[in-house]
Amino acid sequence: MTHLGYLLAGWGIALVVLGLYGCAVIRRGRRMAGSVPEGERRWIASRGDNHGG
Repeated sequence: MTHLGYLLAGWGIALVVLGLYGCAVIRRGRRMAGSVPEGERRWIASRGDNHGG
């Protein structure tokens, strides 16, 4: 394998691992969001609420 092959393989593996980790974090966050009471969901603005200022 050439130096370019090692370089591309290293970047490819790193990007795949980071992508899979990101997907896992998002899926876990969505699953856990359902267990938070609506009044305490600070990262979500419900309809009619104007928390933006």
